[in-house]
Amino acid sequence: MSTTKSKTNLHIVAYPYPTAGHIIPLLDLTHLLLTRGLNVTVLVTPNNVHLLEPYLSTHPSSLKHLVLPAPDITPHTRLVADVRGLRDLHYPILLQWFQSQPSPPVAIISDFFLGWTQHLACELKLPSLCFSPSGAFAMSVAFSMCRDPPKNNDPGEDINFLISLPKVPNSPTYPWWQIPPHYRNEFEADPDWEFYRNSMLANFESWGIVFNSFASLESVYFDHLKREVGHNRVWAVGPVLPLEGDLIRSATRGGASSMPCHKLMAWLDARLDNSVVYVCFGSRAVLTSKQLNVLTAALECSGVHFILCARVPDDQGSILDGFKDRVGDKGLVIKGWAPQVAILRHQAVGSFLTHCGWNSVLEGLISRVVMLTWPMGADQFTNALLLVNQLGVAIRAGEGTENIPDSNELARLLVVSLNKIKLQNVRAKELSDAALSTVKGGSSDKDLDELIKQLVDIKKLE
Repeated sequence: MSTTKSKTNLHIVAYPYPTAGHIIPLLDLTHLLLTRGLNVTVLVTPNNVHLLEPYLSTHPSSLKHLVLPAPDITPHTRLVADVRGLRDLHYPILLQWFQSQPSPPVAIISDFFLGWTQHLACELKLPSLCFSPSGAFAMSVAFSMCRDPPKNNDPGEDINFLISLPKVPNSPTYPWWQIPPHYRNEFEADPDWEFYRNSMLANFESWGIVFNSFASLESVYFDHLKREVGHNRVWAVGPVLPLEGDLIRSATRGGASSMPCHKLMAWLDARLDNSVVYVCFGSRAVLTSKQLNVLTAALECSGVHFILCARVPDDQGSILDGFKDRVGDKGLVIKGWAPQVAILRHQAVGSFLTHCGWNSVLEGLISRVVMLTWPMGADQFTNALLLVNQLGVAIRAGEGTENIPDSNELARLLVVSLNKIKLQNVRAKELSDAALSTVKGGSSDKDLDELIKQLVDIKKLE
């Protein structure tokens, strides 16, 4: 993307949901806004301040941060309770902070889980922007489910009961077990659930919506969302991740790797081009023992070179230890954070077995790798549907804990994914080229410039 700096004197606030998968893409967008001359204050909780470090060093004067108290958010607490807890804790602090600023921000851009900030912005008489770290397809599905919560009269027994969303383009259908709990109408009596639903719907009352996606990837869904909100202030500005050559952010984005980056790169340098499968299920998914056993057996049986980055239950660590001993130098096993962008862009990596989190989807697309999909929850089933059925760039491998593949079949897919003569390879190159062109003077660059122009115009009217 363009990095031409033209000082606008615009000051905005960026408020990410406080988990790494949500913070990182909003920080990447913040970086792009800063390179265009804006001043940004990022709201962050104490345990996530370290994620700002590569951005603060690049923008020492125009990037500020406000540390807010951290609610008790863990993988075991309910999302709906977390969202309400953030509102109760942060709303009064933010109201006081905004009102005390001698030169207050002109807009607030918040993660889509923080739709309640629309009410804060109204009280402050500011435009609010919703930032979606997910794609337009997933957002279309989320809006449909919030507006008309899915219903199953026998949820305990009929987990394969089909839910159809006819108002969403291509009428996607999901078995009940793939519907996230925070969209199911069986929780309608729960005040946290009702707050979450209203908070998500508030996003569609915001002044505008910004997506970490690009127009040609999901055009039918962007058109749909513009019709739903009744205006054209829906901007696709992605992929916002570091481009080739941005080595510092590629290596340090998300924090320090649990394995030294130079060690990873040296291992990859010793491998042939397109000979390595990268396997990662994101920063939050914890594999069950059955999933882990199938995965390790498939990797061992396939004979492919691989990098495996996975979170496993504490009592399952011995499975990985024994696995590492058996595969030897065929693979690397990383327990913790890995520099995913740098790994995927290495010429030795030919395919990517992914949980289909949206950050991983975009990082895979831009890196020209074939993807094997094994979604685990949330929007990941929708993203896999987009990759496999609609874009033809990926191969379905598994689905959560309900459709765990046979280890021999998964081993076959791992081998097939490195075969460069197939449709998915052609599509991977096409979509990578499209993604790069859109952030190098194309539609995403233009959308970001238009967003800034409209914010400047609002500032002039004050």
